[in-house]
Amino acid sequence: MSFLVYEAAQRLEKNSLMKLSRVINWQSLGSKLGKLGRSGYGPKGYNPTQLLKALILQAWHNLSDEGLEEALRVRLDFVAITGFIDVPDHTTFCRLRNLLTQLKLWDGLLREVNRQLEEAGLKVKESQGAIIDATIIESAARPRRELEAIAVDREEEPVDYKLNETESLSKDPDATWLKKGKRSYFGYKGFAVVDQEDGYIDQVHVTPAHISEMIEFKTVIKDRKDKRIYGDKGYASKSNKESLRDKGIKNGLMEKAKKNKPLTHWQKKFNHLISKIRYRVEQSFGTLKRRFHFARASYFTTAKIHGQMTLKAMAFNLLKGLNKSVLRC
Repeated sequence: MSFLVYEAAQRLEKNSLMKLSRVINWQSLGSKLGKLGRSGYGPKGYNPTQLLKALILQAWHNLSDEGLEEALRVRLDFVAITGFIDVPDHTTFCRLRNLLTQLKLWDGLLREVNRQLEEAGLKVKESQGAIIDATIIESAARPRRELEAIAVDREEEPVDYKLNETESLSKDPDATWLKKGKRSYFGYKGFAVVDQEDGYIDQVHVTPAHISEMIEFKTVIKDRKDKRIYGDKGYASKSNKESLRDKGIKNGLMEKAKKNKPLTHWQKKFNHLISKIRYRVEQSFGTLKRRFHFARASYFTTAKIHGQMTLKAMAFNLLKGLNKSVLRC
């Protein structure tokens, strides 16, 4: 450790970001990157674990790559946490982020952060259940035009997005339209699965906006082993309930009224009980959008936005862990 990094760490002993840095075993997290190859380290062979720390700080503060480079030059807390004296060029962060997307390493990094929070006693190891929901993430690109046939939120039937060979919706090739209420959105759906007890984000999943939540439910829960999965009435279907039963997972999906068949007294009571639990996922989305500025994507394509949402989820979980550790002191 250089004298500059040591001095910065001493001056920032009570800084919240420094406390956050001590929650995580960075060496163990960095080991999940494996062998990236020289392209992931940058032209000067930067330490990939240090670069990963910088990406998490970027998600925490909603910085551009250029803004991250500048912060690493002028902010003592960024210097102390990352250990950078020779600051990487902003293109190095872009290359690393693209490489992690290409190698599909994001989900493993989120799992490792959660494992460490569990080991530290800041997150429940065996949750009683998980809550699933999705939120709209607007595209970083402006659409060239609005389609006449737009998918409506909560509808089960998919919309056909066929375009002429010379047409495209925007510079973002994966973004699509979705109508929710009286407003139309152009972008993506970001699914999150959070634990029942504290609302930590366990899993993220991103699709174009028009994809039906009801249909995508099976894909999201494919590898889940929870005792019960909760969700609002947007996921309520016979097929989804059968999928839960086949996996040995108890049904926590709210009941949905049908035409000429209103909910019974017991179905309303069941929905009320579920709503008292599933609010945690709404809180998570609220924090992601307000605190971490994730109402709008920063990149193009589903894969890259999946990576951005995973970084935001890591920052979100670390914030919860930090707040919980402060309360325990």
